[in-house]
Amino acid sequence: MLKSQVIGYKGIFFLIALVLIWPMDHYAQKSLNYQQIASGLGTPDFEEGNTDFVFDDINMDGHADILTVGDHGSPMFNSGEHGIIVWFGDGEGSFTNYMNGDFGYGGIATGDVNNDGFKDVGFGVHHNYSGTNFGDQLNEVALGDGTGMNWQPWDQGLSTNGETWGMFGTAFADFNNNGLLDLVSVSFGCCSGVHVYLNKGDGSWEQSFGFMGGNSDFLVRTCDINNDGYMDFIAGHESGTAYFGDGTGNFNKNDNGLPGAGSAYRRGIDIARFKTSGSYGLSYINSNGGVSVFVWEDNIETWINLSGNLPASGSYDLSQLCDMNNDGFIDVMAYGSRHFQLWLGDEAGNWTVDAAMITPGEPGEGNAIRAGADLDHNGFPDLLFLASKLSGDWIQVEKNFLYVYKEGSVADELSIKPLFPAGFENFYPGSVQFIEWLAEVPAGLQTVVDIEISASGTGGPWWMLAEAIPNNGKHQWTVPDFGSEQVHLKFTVREINGTNLHVNVTEYPFTIYGDPTLVPGIQTEANQVSIFPNPGNDFIRLSNPQSVKEFKLSDLTGRCLLQVTSDFNRISTDRLAPGVYPYQVITKNQDLLSGKWIRLAE
Repeated sequence: MLKSQVIGYKGIFFLIALVLIWPMDHYAQKSLNYQQIASGLGTPDFEEGNTDFVFDDINMDGHADILTVGDHGSPMFNSGEHGIIVWFGDGEGSFTNYMNGDFGYGGIATGDVNNDGFKDVGFGVHHNYSGTNFGDQLNEVALGDGTGMNWQPWDQGLSTNGETWGMFGTAFADFNNNGLLDLVSVSFGCCSGVHVYLNKGDGSWEQSFGFMGGNSDFLVRTCDINNDGYMDFIAGHESGTAYFGDGTGNFNKNDNGLPGAGSAYRRGIDIARFKTSGSYGLSYINSNGGVSVFVWEDNIETWINLSGNLPASGSYDLSQLCDMNNDGFIDVMAYGSRHFQLWLGDEAGNWTVDAAMITPGEPGEGNAIRAGADLDHNGFPDLLFLASKLSGDWIQVEKNFLYVYKEGSVADELSIKPLFPAGFENFYPGSVQFIEWLAEVPAGLQTVVDIEISASGTGGPWWMLAEAIPNNGKHQWTVPDFGSEQVHLKFTVREINGTNLHVNVTEYPFTIYGDPTLVPGIQTEANQVSIFPNPGNDFIRLSNPQSVKEFKLSDLTGRCLLQVTSDFNRISTDRLAPGVYPYQVITKNQDLLSGKWIRLAE
């Protein structure tokens, strides 16, 4: 088994390499300005209290949407909020609202939990008031059908380990690297603690880690903090912030190097990957209302202070980390008391004041923040936050208002920029990961994205990983079963009906643990065959077609839908409906290989 040691790539090498090699293209060294988006966002009205949002293309139309389960007013308390709330984006800065369910007040996550090609939701709520199975638990997962409107509960076993008061922040990650997204959630305030549930793949969930008690700040985020191939999480909880996974669903807290939390927990937390170190940075609002940033240093197993010249005190409530100007360095944002501020970073502790905004009305308390999605396809991340202000004609009441901002640049050329993997990550085969990118698309162009993978560096050979997928900036994939320390991805954004395209290859390699046996041109064994793209759409290719005697594709009842005995280079599947299809491959050596292929919705 290959295990790449990333120590030699850290520190000064990264800083020098980025200065010398990082392309000074359309994206780099940009001072930012933001324009408020309002079209379609006036419904529903909010009430008060915290919530959380997520950006995702829930209906797979190529445009980022906004999802939440609402604040204290959900469901239908002095507001119009209820259930899963979606604002469907049109890619130009306008939205259409749709809601389904009678529950709310909490956090939300998105991902394909049953690997059927449709995006699903997970949520933690305080108001589990539904009279049906959909919304009657404090934590639930619900399967989507590709519309972003209809949901089927898939939640047996969740919230069965002492959670009674309410759950809130919720996130997905494949904690045990078995190809299924698992769930982590943190309590609504006191006292239901933190809980991790493993996905058993049949609609049931089993707790692998958790504890009760303590106060929390509602938020939880997932990532591989120490780059060991096992997913970790951070939580705003008084028992600790950073929890490192061991690949089995168990976790160990390590806040070594972080100062005392002061108010029992770290407020307004966020986390993002720092390219120069290959590890993750943590941001939060300190006990004095200022902004703190720490990065994990795996060599000495401690958090290093990179707060630098950030304000040590203030009146901020929430923080967020994201490379907002696409120069390769993570930036930090904060909001509170009506004031939003962005600082551009260099990942060495130096922060430059950039975009700032003041929201109307008092008191301007920050109750949610998210950044990262490109809502208008101009190639730059956008952001939102939920803030309070006094509202009403003659009786003034404090209510939340949603503020969404897009970066003000106009797209003038077709281009694509890889974001994740960024280089030097370590993945286990069979684990679920998310590929991310940003694409600039001039107005009027309809585009899709192809993603190819190479295990031999930037020169290939290339294997199609995903073809003609929606250009929405995010693709869920299962890491293939081969090993290499020189894995790269090639991204192509192209017009659907045209020759206009742009190609970009990841600059630095990442590692997939294992033996290099299954990729064409990489020591492929005669009796090994893999299917790609998987998931896919209108066709299947086999990685080693010369060794194949017969290929069969069936439905879930075992009925044969497709049988091929020759021409295995491209097998048409355009007549099949979206879904999961078992397959069998018989090789010329009479070996029988089997698995499942997923056809995505168009």
